[in-house]
Parts: sequence; C-alpha cells; structure tokens
Amino acid sequence: MKRNTSATAVVALALTAAMGLSACGRSTEKAATPADKAATVSSGKATGTITVWAMGGEGDKLPTLAKEFEALNPGVKINVTPMPFDAAHDKLATAITAGKTPDISQIGTTWMGEFATQALDPTPASIDKTSFFEGAQKTTEVGGTSYGVPWYVETRLVYYRKDLAAKAGITTMPTDWAGLKAMAKAMQTKAGAKWGIDLQPGGQGSWQSVLPFAWSNGAEVATSDQKKYTFDTPGTVEATKYYQSFFTDKIAAKQLPLNSRAPSFVDGSVPMFISGPWEMGGLNDLGKAGFKEKYGVMQMPKQKTATSFVGGSDLAVFKKSTNRDSAWKFVQWLSDPKVQVKWYSLSTDLPSVKSAWTDPALAADPKLAVFGKQLEDAKAPPATATWEQVAAAFDTEMEKVAKSGLDPAAALKTVQSKADSIGTGN
Repeated sequence: MKRNTSATAVVALALTAAMGLSACGRSTEKAATPADKAATVSSGKATGTITVWAMGGEGDKLPTLAKEFEALNPGVKINVTPMPFDAAHDKLATAITAGKTPDISQIGTTWMGEFATQALDPTPASIDKTSFFEGAQKTTEVGGTSYGVPWYVETRLVYYRKDLAAKAGITTMPTDWAGLKAMAKAMQTKAGAKWGIDLQPGGQGSWQSVLPFAWSNGAEVATSDQKKYTFDTPGTVEATKYYQSFFTDKIAAKQLPLNSRAPSFVDGSVPMFISGPWEMGGLNDLGKAGFKEKYGVMQMPKQKTATSFVGGSDLAVFKKSTNRDSAWKFVQWLSDPKVQVKWYSLSTDLPSVKSAWTDPALAADPKLAVFGKQLEDAKAPPATATWEQVAAAFDTEMEKVAKSGLDPAAALKTVQSKADSIGTGN
C-alpha cells in the first residue's frame, strides 16, 4: 500500500498502518491454484448502481471524481463508502466470508495474495496491463492471473540536503552502495550533522526499508512460483549486513524521533532519509519559503540494480458483484491516463499508468520526475496469502539486527524458519 509504518510515525499517515498490520488470527490455509479466466466486458455505457469501498483520503475524494463518470454515463450511480485503513482488512475479510462484498474495492497491494483467488474477478483482456508500471502491475498478479489494476503508486527515493552536501564537498551524487554510505558519513564529518542518514531501525514495516537493498543485490524473498520463501540467501544476508553497518558505524540512529523526521531534516541534524513522495508537502511547509530548493531526491543506490519498493493500492472487482460489467467500466475509466492525472490533482496519488507521467502536471516537477524514473525499477513483495505474517517476523528480527547487533545471517535463518512454518499459502 502506501507510506511506510516506522518509528517516525507521523510521516507515515494512515495509509501505512494497513501495510504493517499483523496477520494474527488470519487464515493460512492454502489458496486454490488460480484457474480463473477473465470474462469480457460489453461495449456501451455503464448502467445501474456501482458500490465502491475506498480507504482513507481516497474514500473522501473519490466521490468528486465519480461524478464525472456519472455525467458520461447518465444511467449509472456510484456509491462510495469511505472507511479507515486500520479497519479495512477485517471489513473486507468479513464481507468475503459472508458473501456480501461491494462491486469494487480498493485493495492493499500486500492483501492481494490473500483475497484474490477466493473473491476477486480476473482482469478483463480489454484493460491493457502493459500500460502500468511493471512493478505495480505485478502486485495484481497471483499465480499468473491478474485480479484488478494498480490504481495509484508510490516508491521510495533518497532525500538529501543539497546545501549540506555541498558543504561536505559532494558535487556528484552517489549511485552505488559505497557512495551512499560515504555521503552519509561526510554529512557528519564535514557538514556537521548529528547523524548522516535516517534509516528505520527495524520494527513494524521495516521490511519496506530493507528489502530494496536485497532486491538491488539480486535477491528474491520467494521462489518464482511463490511456493516457498527464500530469506536466508547470500544476497539478502549481504544487503542486511550493509544496512546494519549504518547503525554499527553510528551513521544512523538506533532510536528515531517519536514524531516526524521532518524537523531533523529541516534543521540539518539528519540531512538524509529514504521515503516516498508524500514527504515533500510537509517538508516544504515546515521549512517555509525557499526550503524546497535546499533539498533534492535521488534514485536508490545501485548494487546489481537500483531497485526500490513500489507501493500504492489496487482496484478490484469482486466475483460476487451484482453489476460486474459496469464495475469494470468504472475501473477502466479510472485507468485512463487523463483521469489518472485528474485523480493526482485531487489526491496527490501518483499515476500507475506510465503515459500519465508525460502530463505537465507531473513532468514539470523535477522531483516528481525522479520518482517517475524510479518507478521503472521498483518491486513489491510476493503476492502470497501469508505475506503480512512473515513480514512481521522479518520486522522483529531486523530490529535486533539494527539495535542489538544481531548477526544478519542468524537473523535471516530465524526469519526463514518462521516463514517455512507459516508457508506461503499459495
């Protein structure tokens, strides 16, 4: 989904809470092998009533956009039910069990593996799956079948203070692991920062911070058929050691502020961090006039690749929909590049459709352009039914790695053991 849950809680807004939710009490039964085939969608206008569940700010803003669809399709009525993210998973699970789902729902990307084969309708062929960023599209795919579309996306970049980088003598931004660490260290030794970079020291949602380094090192956390987790591989161990080194070398703090990271970034005591596009508004407001020129964003550092995390939310139509045909027409309309740009103007949610990024509303912003570039190399965790349970175990061990100096290899063996006992559910 969107935004990382970390010890820097304020920046992580409501969307993130859903991503790091514990899966206690959720079913780990194996899902059936997907054999679903996508049915076609008729031509012509949408009709009837379409019920939609949407979460957080999206639930509040979607009715405004839906009015345009109603105007284009006079025989249709869109009823949007907003709900808080922290209640959304269980509300969806209950509705699926009871067979009383809406026609459409926003679905967290990490929930797709749990819900898809039992409750969601396969994506019709009339929706061009290649129009979306590849990493985002893959969040809809379970067992080789796509269930829904990526609605909006986010990814993570390195934020840095340009003025302090110049003070530290850095004129060329780093592009690899060694360069990122050297820059963070120089921010301390030459630019006077207390800490070189803000990294999450384990805890809830920290998988979002650590796994991009594993992916950029060529590692995967599940086999290609998603039948087995693969955490204790050399590539992930090496990436975790690199991540740990920022804490052992005292470049990153083991205890983060209870509130937002923004004040530390604005006052220069922590001049680098890794996060998503939602940070910019808060930084600009806190730093006041001229501050947005003082900082920049750069792509994730490269090892074998320069891979980041892709989040956001998907839109899915339920098998139990009483108005399936019109529901898919609404989803397809929301995937139109021009509509995606309108949605960005309403919500600041970044478009999942690649061609929407050529619109001046996004292309004219140099920082957003870097996010768009990073989305070309961004990945999500495997679409397994048990991901959240396994992620919680990973987060626990990463906290020991960062704060207590636990050997990364030992930590990942523990994660692997727990993951094997839980299974993928696929």
